Amino acid sequence: MTIAHSEQPPHLEQPPRPFGRALCAMITPFTDSGELDLGAARRHAARLVAEGCDGLVLNGTTGESPTTSDAEKSALVRAVREEVGAGVAVVAGVGTSDTRHTLALARQAEEAGADGLLVVTPYYSRPPQDAVRAHFLRVADASGLPLMLYDIPGRTGTRIEPETLLELAGHPRIVAVKDCSYDLLGSAKVMARTSLAYYSGSEELNLPLYALGGAGYVSTVANVAPRAMRAVLDAFDAGDTVGARRLNRRVLPLTELMMASGLPGTVTVKALLGGPVREPLQPAGREAADGLRAAYDELAQPET
Repeated sequence: MTIAHSEQPPHLEQPPRPFGRALCAMITPFTDSGELDLGAARRHAARLVAEGCDGLVLNGTTGESPTTSDAEKSALVRAVREEVGAGVAVVAGVGTSDTRHTLALARQAEEAGADGLLVVTPYYSRPPQDAVRAHFLRVADASGLPLMLYDIPGRTGTRIEPETLLELAGHPRIVAVKDCSYDLLGSAKVMARTSLAYYSGSEELNLPLYALGGAGYVSTVANVAPRAMRAVLDAFDAGDTVGARRLNRRVLPLTELMMASGLPGTVTVKALLGGPVREPLQPAGREAADGLRAAYDELAQPET
């Protein structure tokens, strides 16, 4: 699906935005007994949309996909799809290290009502590039949904090389990249030569990638600060680059604590919003939680 946005000045070419601009990598809420909490998921999804998210990415690693069952993944997509309605992009994470399992999850997500699929590079086994390419093409052919490829070599051990992305861009259902490669040159080269929509998956690079022609972001921090994250892009689109830099600087302290403190983003989000994580993750300690709360409260204060 395509989400409409405010018009760009005529001299600027709007980048492709198949899932909108401001996407949240949504957490998966659990009850105190550790079960999937669909009521809390519905409430959280509704709040995120009300506060500026164009789309929601479910069942990613921020959503604790390694420890949720296939049935839970499907139930979450169905519940959120029903809650937010057809005007909000719902992208389902289906990537695993097993191609057959990924294909099954892709079909399941389509049946559950997802608008797109987030597919990470097969992890740990470190397949060569021809195998990476074959894996993504198999998933793209497994359903009728568009794909967002997830390039995060720091977690998976394998990069989606720019040359591979140039080849994959020829498939009609491979439409986007969640970019955690930390290679702005490589990303810019692919954007210049394809119509792939690049979404930043690293909050500190949201504005730089957007300025190079990126589509937007898929943000973990947006779970707790969706308006602040979106405001940076809104200012840039309005031509206020000074304001965009200022707003970006305001979110950096919280971003650093949430994403670069040594704790997984899932843990830091739930330290602020409440709710348990599933093992092997453990909740944030008191000192970390207090620091996060202080940074969050500071961001919530009006600008002086």
